[in-house]
Amino acid sequence: MTGEQLASIIDHTILKADALPSDVEKLCAEAREWKFASVCVNSSYAELAAKSLAGSGVKICVVVGFPLGAMSTPAKAFEARDAVRAGAQEVDMVLHIGRLKAKDDNYVKNDIAEVKRALEGKAILKVILENCLLTDEEKERACLLAKSAGADFVKTSTGFSAAGATAEDVALMRRVVGPELGVKASGGIRTRADAEAVIAAGATRIGASASVAICRH
Repeated sequence: MTGEQLASIIDHTILKADALPSDVEKLCAEAREWKFASVCVNSSYAELAAKSLAGSGVKICVVVGFPLGAMSTPAKAFEARDAVRAGAQEVDMVLHIGRLKAKDDNYVKNDIAEVKRALEGKAILKVILENCLLTDEEKERACLLAKSAGADFVKTSTGFSAAGATAEDVALMRRVVGPELGVKASGGIRTRADAEAVIAAGATRIGASASVAICRH
């Protein structure tokens, strides 16, 4: 893939707690220059990102229930509605990991479905599994629950837990969701080789903060 082709599937990301408004503006300037798929930001920076990228074609992606996923369903749904109000066209939510591990599948599915409903068709929904905390059986079940709840993508990781994306996990997710859903690889993707490995495994979107370096080399 050329740098331009790779850029078109990257969510250029800044989610760290100490990110300054000026950091977000820099992220947006890079996204405009490279024509990344989106910028991925915390909700408090959604309006700033939307203003910075007006007319660029770069989408605004906002995280919800991030990074733990253990917030109440109404809190996640409110956060999702607020993200759309602020300009989000994509929402990356963290599923409830503890409920998934407890086999409370109805809770997990409803949690995702309520966030999907809150978006009112105005944004696509990606569901973050946090694979490093899950068994393969749990990953598979999470993918199926996300699919049945109406998600548009499943995503490997927040990038804030013990480990990030692996090609093996991407391949598992792609196998389970089939061609209907997107698969986003995120967390620890820092080089062109990292990106190409997850794309070969079935990823259709990549989340990265080292996006410019990945596309340049």
